[in-house]
Amino acid sequence: MLELSRGKRNIGGSTRITIASLRSSETGVSLLKISVLTVCWNSAKTIRYTLDSFFDQEHQEKELVVVDGASSDATLDIVRSYPTERIKLVSEPDRGMYDGLNKALALCTGDAIGVLNSDDTYHEVGSLGRIAAALRDVDIVHGHLNFVNDHRHKKVVRRWRAQVQPSSGFRSGWMPAHPTFYVRRRVAEAVGPFDLSFKVASDYDWMLRAIGIHEFRTAMIDHVLIDMMQGGKSTSSWRSHLDHNLEALQSRRRWLGAGRVDYALFAKPMRKLGQFFAWAGA
Repeated sequence: MLELSRGKRNIGGSTRITIASLRSSETGVSLLKISVLTVCWNSAKTIRYTLDSFFDQEHQEKELVVVDGASSDATLDIVRSYPTERIKLVSEPDRGMYDGLNKALALCTGDAIGVLNSDDTYHEVGSLGRIAAALRDVDIVHGHLNFVNDHRHKKVVRRWRAQVQPSSGFRSGWMPAHPTFYVRRRVAEAVGPFDLSFKVASDYDWMLRAIGIHEFRTAMIDHVLIDMMQGGKSTSSWRSHLDHNLEALQSRRRWLGAGRVDYALFAKPMRKLGQFFAWAGA
């Protein structure tokens, strides 16, 4: 199920569309090539789960772009053990995750683009198919996400349930879950590269520019799309949450004209509190 909204001009209304079982011959969904970007560095402990998840996807029109930051462990050996014709691999020193993502953006050739972190997986084999079906009618999609303790046992420790974009958008503290955020190529071309001046919130800034600045049609997919490993760069401690929130404020000040302190500075973390108790609907 999709919830639709339209960029910064959305005034609170939404359209609910049910996606039934889609036949590729009728919709052209199978022809939508999705580029999946994975940035890694010394990810040998987790990247096999990520790669298995990609290759298990039923949607066949896909490519994987792996940008490795010159790993010193077995990461590259693991990546090279998979079908090389479906992977674009670059390994060289970089300036961090967002620099790697910019390199991946320059290499990808798909009609649509999204990020699969090197310690995350798709929730089910049909995740990319759901994304492709939704992108048939819109420019940007996002959905639900589960935080898990590991990918062997998949014990859920936190649940991010996506919400339709409110009329006030990012000013309200709302944001999509970036690992579920997939866009048409024209969106990536309009938004441009990730801003390397942000250390932990460049993904937030990129989404804000895509939705809050440009007039792209956006939809929420009412399904869990991604299993994310708890403890990433922006979720590992209270300090990382604080740094992310302060950088997000900086982005809103730059693009939305927010003040030194705005409503979203408090509303954004408050919105996330419910994720630790939202066990229904898993």
